[in-house]
Amino acid sequence: MEAINGADINVPDAVFAWVLDGKGGARSLQDSDVIDATNPCWLHLNYTHPDSAQWLATTPLLPNSVRDALAGDSVRPRVSRLGEGTLITLRCINGSTDERPDQLVAMRLFMNEELIISTRQRKVLALDDVVNDLKEGTGPTDCGTWLVDVCDALTDHASEFIEELHDKIIDLEDNLLDQQIPPRGFLALLRKQLIVMRRYMTPQRDVYARLASERLNWMNDDQRRRMQDIADRMGRGLDEIDSCIARTAVMADEIAQVTQESLARRSYTMSLMAMVFLPSTFLTGLFGVNLGGIPGGEYRFGFSLFCIMLVVVIGGVTWWLHRSKWL
Repeated sequence: MEAINGADINVPDAVFAWVLDGKGGARSLQDSDVIDATNPCWLHLNYTHPDSAQWLATTPLLPNSVRDALAGDSVRPRVSRLGEGTLITLRCINGSTDERPDQLVAMRLFMNEELIISTRQRKVLALDDVVNDLKEGTGPTDCGTWLVDVCDALTDHASEFIEELHDKIIDLEDNLLDQQIPPRGFLALLRKQLIVMRRYMTPQRDVYARLASERLNWMNDDQRRRMQDIADRMGRGLDEIDSCIARTAVMADEIAQVTQESLARRSYTMSLMAMVFLPSTFLTGLFGVNLGGIPGGEYRFGFSLFCIMLVVVIGGVTWWLHRSKWL
C-alpha cells in the first residue's frame, strides 16, 4: 500500500491523531508526516462530531463497506477482513460514574499495517491504559502490538467488573445465611448485568480467537500467541459469568423460600393466637347477650370473677398448646 500523507487524515475535531514512533512512544500527527508501515498512525474519532462524520463519509482511504460500520451501525463484536484492511467491532465496560457499567460501550476499528482508525461515541476508558503507555514510551510499537494491547486492556476492565459482580454475589450469599434479604430489584439488576456481559463477551471471545488464528500480515506469531492468551482469559471470565448466573438462580430460590417461611411463620402465629382467645371469645359472646337469667348478673363481684375465669381459660389453653408442642 502506498504511503499516506498526514494532511489526508488530520481531522480537525478528532479525539487525537498520533504517529507511533516504533519505540513505544507516539507524537501528534502533522500535515507534513508520511504514514507508512514503519510509522503507522492512530486516528481516534468521535463519529458524532461533524468534521469526523464528514471525513468518514468522504475519505478515499476507507472502503465503502467500512464507512457505515465506523459511523455506528456495527454493534455486536465481530471481525471482517476487507482486502488489506480488517474491520473489528469490540465492546468494553462503561466506566462512567453517571451510567451503569453493564451498558457496554462500542468501539469500532479499521486497521492495516499503516493506519489505525478507531471510532466511538462514549469514552472508552480502557484506551487510557494504552494512551498512558504511549506517553511513557512503553506502548505499542506497531499495529499488531497496538491491537493486542487494546484487547488486553479491554479484557482487564471486563475481568475487573466480573470480579466486582462476583464479590457482590458472595456478600448476598453471606447475608442470606443470616436471613437478610436484599432490597427489591437488587438481585434482578445483578442478574441482568451478568446476562448482558455474557451476551456481548461471548462473541468478543470469538473475535479474539479468530484474530489469533488469522494470518494477518501485520501480526507476528508472538502477537497471535498473546491474542490467544487474551481469548483464553476471556473464556475463563465467561465461565465465571455462567457460574454467577447459576448462583443468582439459587439465591432467588432461597429468597423465595425464606419469604415463604416467614409468611408461614406469621400465619402460624396468628392461628395460635386465634386458638388461644377462641374460648374467651365464646364466653364473652355468651355472657354479653341481653337476656335475663345470666349467672352472676346480680352479684357485685360477678364481673371480677368472670375476668378471672377468662384468664384461667386462656392460661389453660396456652398450657395445653405448649404441652402439645404447638407453641
